[in-house]
Amino acid sequence: MNHHDIEARTAGNQSAEKALRILEYLAEQNESMRLMDIASAMKMNNSTTLRFLTTLAMTGYVAQEEDTSKYYLTYKIVSLGHKVNEGKQLPRIVSPYLKRISETLKESVCLAIEQNTQVVYVDVQEGPSQIVKAMQRIGNIAPLHCTGIGKLLLLNYSETQLDDLIRERGLQQYTQYTLTTKEALLYELNEVRQRGYAIDNEECEIGARCIAFPVYDYTQKIIAGISVTGPAIRITDAFASRWESYMKQMTQQISRQLGWE
Repeated sequence: MNHHDIEARTAGNQSAEKALRILEYLAEQNESMRLMDIASAMKMNNSTTLRFLTTLAMTGYVAQEEDTSKYYLTYKIVSLGHKVNEGKQLPRIVSPYLKRISETLKESVCLAIEQNTQVVYVDVQEGPSQIVKAMQRIGNIAPLHCTGIGKLLLLNYSETQLDDLIRERGLQQYTQYTLTTKEALLYELNEVRQRGYAIDNEECEIGARCIAFPVYDYTQKIIAGISVTGPAIRITDAFASRWESYMKQMTQQISRQLGWE
């Protein structure tokens, strides 16, 4: 690559960066903005800013008010987000992390979301434990109240919503460790909130234990969870303490890709 090609590529990268900065700036505003105010905020001259705004308007991401000529962001940028969701991009983004976590911790790792007030597994990286392979396959469902990821997702619920869930689904007992009362579940959710991760302490199946960490998106809500699952003799409290910082680092990296701040 010659010097001219390098300069051209660098200029192109800078142009893309400036256009994206304008989009982000407009997204943060509560009102339409004048050209000179946008230019000032971007530390660019008016003519350069106008060139970027014209391109963004031509592609449908920015529009102008007819009476004031002020600029505002259109909903086209929102449609991109919907297309990402419709394209089921979450497993694609998370899959490399699941593999890395599984190889590092040498345990099974799962990604799950909530659908119809149940946990649905959407990606699984299998570890050496045969006990886990039968439980967690892509498409399998599980209850919210007794799974690690389910407890994380319940942090989004108001108490009224929790009451509705209990009335509709109940708090079925699967083992002697399953939480079967609202009071016990509320206490556990408060522990999860303070700790930053959830534990399934043989609540679904005797002999299987998991720790689960939240994944956030641009709404700042928990939209999924990643759980590390294995035999109870290995997934101990000491195991959780040892890997807590690492797991939080991994899930925060994923969350940032989903727009979480």
